[in-house]
Amino acid sequence: MRRRLRIVHVGPDALADVVALHRRCSAYTLWSRYHRAMGDPETYLGTLLGRPGALHLAVRVPHSGLVAIGHVMPDGDRAEVALLVQDGWQNQGLGTRLLRRLACESRRLGWAELYGLVLPGERRISAMLRHGDVAADHVTEHGVTTVQVATSGLGTVCGTRCADAIRAFGAVRR
Repeated sequence: MRRRLRIVHVGPDALADVVALHRRCSAYTLWSRYHRAMGDPETYLGTLLGRPGALHLAVRVPHSGLVAIGHVMPDGDRAEVALLVQDGWQNQGLGTRLLRRLACESRRLGWAELYGLVLPGERRISAMLRHGDVAADHVTEHGVTTVQVATSGLGTVCGTRCADAIRAFGAVRR
């Protein structure tokens, strides 16, 4: 039986669900997301979810709660993208689909460029970008790679594929 997944908008009112997701993630998964050790998620997630102009989408599974979350945080005319997928839900395409949806929303909201920071050896991120079929520039400095994508080049991804992602996960809910 296929579980019904939904991409939902989340904000400060979903703090308890987002904290619960973080607490279910391994230290390695959290390190991959934040690139440093993080303390109690209740101490920093409220600020993250309340950041003005930011976009937060999550994958919700009935009876399991949130299993993935993605953030787009404004940085001038561009925005940083970050993803977190619960350990047991990784390698099932959730990150790729969530990234596509975030990219489409970012383009619609007018950000000219998206970027993300990737630690060395993150093969899952490289695979996700390949599956996303998006041309990206990679710049490595001090051991960290910045992956940059111009939103003007997201037309194909935000067309049919974005509609497919929405159908695959059900309707987007606010």
